[in-house]
Amino acid sequence: MKRKGILLVISGFAGTGKGSLVSALTENYPNYALSVSATTRAPRPGEKEGVHYFFKSKEEFQKMIAAGELIEYAQYVENYYGTPKAYVEQQMEAGKDVILEIEIQGALKIKEKFPEALLLFVVPPDADTLEERLRKRNTESPEVIRKRLLRAVEESEYISRYDYLIVNDDLMACMEETHAIIQSEHFCTFRNGEFIETLQRDLKKFQLPAQQQAAK
Repeated sequence: MKRKGILLVISGFAGTGKGSLVSALTENYPNYALSVSATTRAPRPGEKEGVHYFFKSKEEFQKMIAAGELIEYAQYVENYYGTPKAYVEQQMEAGKDVILEIEIQGALKIKEKFPEALLLFVVPPDADTLEERLRKRNTESPEVIRKRLLRAVEESEYISRYDYLIVNDDLMACMEETHAIIQSEHFCTFRNGEFIETLQRDLKKFQLPAQQQAAK
């Protein structure tokens, strides 16, 4: 049975380690593909077309928007960023589970357009651990950390809109649990409609009289 890939959307509070989780999944399991975004910003040194981004002019990007060629998109500091639908569909047809690491509003928009998408929300084991992780990064001021924690309070209201809760306490254990959840999703009946229909059609031969079965 040929297995089509699943569109995976991973979100979570800043400091939960969702980026580390995505890296662990793609490094340890060959069936995952990280979505490559399109952008209108200029390539940075070392960035490669089709690996880090699909680099587009603003005119090209706007044409992609008008043609419905993006799963989602947003504009930041005069540059556009978006997820090309063709790339994602190509990877899924090849059997790859495609990961999109995006924020909540974008995730919910994807769920509206693609109800079959699997939404995973990454959280720390508790609130104190979240604060500790943010402080240990030593990359932000106390005020920025405070804003991130207040943002987490707001974002927590959307957790129930996701399909699964992923608690990231130990990274490797979290990776294995997440992988198990995703793999089990492949066996959901609604993801296997074509196989079920074929099986049901083939089973109907047993309803035929014995003579007709023998003739077949």
